Amino acid sequence: MLGTRVEQAEVRASGLVGDRGWALVDLQTGKVASAKRPRLWRSLLRLRAEYQGGAGCGEPAGAVTITLPDGTAVRAGEPGTDEVLSAFVGRPVALRREREAGAGIDRAVPDEVLAHGVGADVAFEPLELSEQAPGDSFVDYAPVHLITTATLTAVTSAAGTAPRPWVFRPNLVLATPGLNGYAENDWVGRQLAIGGEVRLEMFLPTPRCAVPTLAHGQEPGNPQMLRALSRGNRILLEGFGRQACAGVYAKVVSPGRVRAGDEVRVGPATASKRGVPPT
Repeated sequence: MLGTRVEQAEVRASGLVGDRGWALVDLQTGKVASAKRPRLWRSLLRLRAEYQGGAGCGEPAGAVTITLPDGTAVRAGEPGTDEVLSAFVGRPVALRREREAGAGIDRAVPDEVLAHGVGADVAFEPLELSEQAPGDSFVDYAPVHLITTATLTAVTSAAGTAPRPWVFRPNLVLATPGLNGYAENDWVGRQLAIGGEVRLEMFLPTPRCAVPTLAHGQEPGNPQMLRALSRGNRILLEGFGRQACAGVYAKVVSPGRVRAGDEVRVGPATASKRGVPPT
């Protein structure tokens, strides 16, 4: 669903507190609903989910409110919510709070979506969620996903649109004045220090699915986003093949709180890269 911008967040080994703590499960297939398969689930990007932390500054006891396009608001875990969401998406679904072992999603092949359209029944691949993340949240792959303004400028300029970081669904957007192109490619295998507490280890460029091309809320979709990445930043990733990438996945080395405006420092290489320069 659509996310929200926050001024600060608690970062733990499993990721940001409150991030992807619930998921919508398709009761017909048992899979987690994801707009990565646009034909079935692109309508989720018309819903906004907002986490309100508990009294303990972001403890998981906080509540999640989901707002529909007509302004109707429902609360995760409350009676009647699953029925409202099922009616909206047109399939029987239920919200779940804890990820079961092996829980997965279906990811449509991005090039097929570009070729045949978001409403077409195209080839897809099953993916297991949170393979590189501890805990039971529903993050796609790793605890943290970040993207730089250098990358956002590069891809949106090539796509002929204004920078829209939310279509890439990052946890963190890093302001990188003075850097050009896909800056994160050079950070794989290095640590990132944010503020005085948080340390992240960046380990894999983020392969992109069809979601950045889709309509988000009232904003129309733009297939040029993915085409621009395919031309400008297609990387051979170990275990993934050649992928159009933007952003980077990271693991949490040192937890703590991050705040808008925190200074960010990139350290020396600490691990081998899992990708090669784009061609």
